[in-house]
Amino acid sequence: MVKRLILSVVAVLLIAGISAVIVFFRMAGAPGPLVDAKPVTIVSGMGVKLIAKQLQADGVIVRPFIFETTTALDGSRSSFQAGTFTIPARASVNKVIEILTAKPDADEVTVRIPESATAKEIATLLDSAGVIDASSFLAAVASTDSRTVAPDSTYDFLRDKPMMATLEGYLFPDTYRFFKRATAAHVVKKFLDTFESKVASTVLQDIRASGHTVFEAVTLASIIDMEVRTDTDRAIAAGIFWKRLEIGMALQSDATVNYVTGKQALQPTNVDLSTSSPYNTYQNRGLPPGPIGNPSLSAIRAVANPQASAYLYFLHKPDGTTVFSQTFEEHVANKQKYL
Repeated sequence: MVKRLILSVVAVLLIAGISAVIVFFRMAGAPGPLVDAKPVTIVSGMGVKLIAKQLQADGVIVRPFIFETTTALDGSRSSFQAGTFTIPARASVNKVIEILTAKPDADEVTVRIPESATAKEIATLLDSAGVIDASSFLAAVASTDSRTVAPDSTYDFLRDKPMMATLEGYLFPDTYRFFKRATAAHVVKKFLDTFESKVASTVLQDIRASGHTVFEAVTLASIIDMEVRTDTDRAIAAGIFWKRLEIGMALQSDATVNYVTGKQALQPTNVDLSTSSPYNTYQNRGLPPGPIGNPSLSAIRAVANPQASAYLYFLHKPDGTTVFSQTFEEHVANKQKYL
């Protein structure tokens, strides 16, 4: 009697186990949730759990457990490739694994982001290189919270960024390697990670020790980057601008006027100078609402460690050389002489 009962229990468990396996494999082979084909980027070093989490967030799979277990059963855990892959609509878990363990869609491309480039200019470069369409990139940069594009990262340099400010100013200019058809989140995170690695914590400490926020420093650095060429002159210009802010004098930066008008004028016209905008530092005292570009490390270092001087004015000649003046009269004379 007991033996028969044990055999019955074993039979039930065996049937249940077989049924569970059948259900599991059916789920792994069932059509996925994607309505349209979608590019997915796998970064080198990502483990199965992180890949499953990303796929769920991207709407490619519904249950990470099914994905993770399938990779354990079929031995594909260590076979995933870094790169960008196109996942077709309704792709099953099995199909997704097959795609992600094959050759990526495209090779990496090199994109050089010049110093002081604006987010719009960067978007155009990335779009032309086939990395990401400009509108998707700009939508991600317009985010006021970096956690929307990098949920697992916390950046110290963003802690004093005003709540409504975008990520303009923190897209560090450098030479990058991107996968084609990358996600906006991956691309923006790469810019933020580079800012974090390039701008040393000591530079941030110097900025805060001076009584300024990193956001203020990045904003001023974006102006200096477009105004002055050499490291030495940038440090002097930074000292002049900080001094003007302290005494309540308008910055009167031609770069901010050009930002408003979209021109690259060496000397803006009177009409340009009268253009109404909070970014026009001839009309408004203090810093503009935010960065007018993405500054270089040189400009950020300059505002962190400005050079004290007796100067209060400067201009740059057509050849790019900077000419400094102590008085307004001397500045006007230099304008007549050089411009």
